Amino acid sequence: MRAVVTGVFAAAMLAALPATAQETKVTIGISGWTGFAPLTLAKEAGIFKKNGLDVTIKKIPQASRHLAIRSGDVQCAATTVETWVAWNANGVPTKQIFQLDKSFGADGMAVRNDVASIKDLKGKTVAASVPGTSPYFALAWFLKENGLSLKDVKVVNLEPGPAAQAFIAGQNDAAMSYEPYLSSVRAAPQSGKIIATTLDYPMVMDTFGCTPEFLEQNPKAGKALADSYFEALDLIAKDQAKAFETMGADVKQTGEAFGNSAKFLRWQDREANKAFFNGPIQDFSNKAADLLLEIGVIKQKPDIATLSDPRYIQ
Repeated sequence: MRAVVTGVFAAAMLAALPATAQETKVTIGISGWTGFAPLTLAKEAGIFKKNGLDVTIKKIPQASRHLAIRSGDVQCAATTVETWVAWNANGVPTKQIFQLDKSFGADGMAVRNDVASIKDLKGKTVAASVPGTSPYFALAWFLKENGLSLKDVKVVNLEPGPAAQAFIAGQNDAAMSYEPYLSSVRAAPQSGKIIATTLDYPMVMDTFGCTPEFLEQNPKAGKALADSYFEALDLIAKDQAKAFETMGADVKQTGEAFGNSAKFLRWQDREANKAFFNGPIQDFSNKAADLLLEIGVIKQKPDIATLSDPRYIQ
């Protein structure tokens, strides 16, 4: 089901016509994470098409998104910064070209009501996605910040949606999840509580990247992708209610429910991107790489300076 597109959305779609003569085909791998939704909006509102791109969006779990890149099934993807570090370290060359969002409470850990602190999870069972994913990395980060490690808990591998559903159903002592699934836990206080989020540990930020080969073969595509994302943010600002309806429909949420999920993150505009690529991304990537080495997700640290290319956000 898709939301009806009217108003500024209709104008945006009309602006996309006629189609550019030779549109660059690109397939993008994402998940249902709220922070990625402006990419869906850019497609639905005709922004990508207006900017000369023929975009296909595929929902691919984070755990296997790098396999889709390696196989050539997708050329670009959206994921967390530390995931790009892991992919490159494990032989999947990619470059981040713009920042999508920062989590402000949208990623977190749910625990049973009798758990007073993260330290109390020692010896308990925690649901989290597999190594190499954001929830697994966040779990390792949260534990380390509280004097524990992954060896101190039993990890049950469940994706963010199923992890939240299982927790509400009474399974496992804790769960790592993110929006929009984390809000289902917030709405079921009888099952437990959110003990920590990225408000407490600001370590989840998402970027968009592509293979070096795709960027080299399509020199205008990188800027067109970045510009389309920023234009989608402008569209959200112009008609937030309709934008939320469109983005929510893609993940089977009402516009209101989507808006509630979006409150826990901040999409990053062009100026925020320029600031992020001028130091913070490199600093965080270095710290993330050290933790990824420690927990065995990577065997060697990649050259952090080669993992991003900020020219497309200018």
